[in-house]
Amino acid sequence: MSTASSDPRTGQLSLTGHLPVTPTGQIPIVGQTAGGVRPVTAQVPVVDDPARRPDVLLRRRMPPGHEISAWWMIGAFVAVSLSVIGLMTFFPA
Repeated sequence: MSTASSDPRTGQLSLTGHLPVTPTGQIPIVGQTAGGVRPVTAQVPVVDDPARRPDVLLRRRMPPGHEISAWWMIGAFVAVSLSVIGLMTFFPA
């Protein structure tokens, strides 16, 4: 059973049973102009992030380039590890 397809060069329908192919080997898109549909673009408004307000709870504003010492992270890791091991001693194996 054959299906109707159109020749991209002539635009005529044919009953060859295959999809029309352009000379470059692509299947043509019917019903669109060469430029296609252009998306609507506009200026995006700047939205202030409420999490970056200076009065957010537990946020300490530091000068640019200031970083905490790596020893704080090492100490926190050791403290959490020891507390987990300490809590595990209460549960029998």
